[in-house]
Amino acid sequence: MNDPLGDMLTRIRNAQMRGKSTVQTPASKLRAWVLDVLTDEGYIRGHEPAVGKDGHPAIEISLKYFDGAPVIREIKRVSKPGRRVYMGVKDIPSVRQGLGVSIVSTPKGVMSDAHARTANVGGEVLCTVF
Repeated sequence: MNDPLGDMLTRIRNAQMRGKSTVQTPASKLRAWVLDVLTDEGYIRGHEPAVGKDGHPAIEISLKYFDGAPVIREIKRVSKPGRRVYMGVKDIPSVRQGLGVSIVSTPKGVMSDAHARTANVGGEVLCTVF
């Protein structure tokens, strides 16, 4: 797999289109950190460690719905393995005039765009969520 984070975002997108309550993805630290941000921002209910069908470690993601519609309307990968996107603190984009969130990998950890501005750090823009 070339893009593990992109794979996780696609699994979330597909599970929400099918109306699933949970979805599993292979475990990794970066995925867990991104899921922590999504939980803090209120886009998913939470996540917990699990064991996949093949016996490897996995993460069980609890998806969130409001009035039958998924809370995450749009989730896009910005920085890809073929083209990394790095931005300074002043250049980090606001998603939909601040209604959405950019998830940024900074030297101080993975955080939302608002926290990155508060901490005055830039980094790699991993994805945007609305």
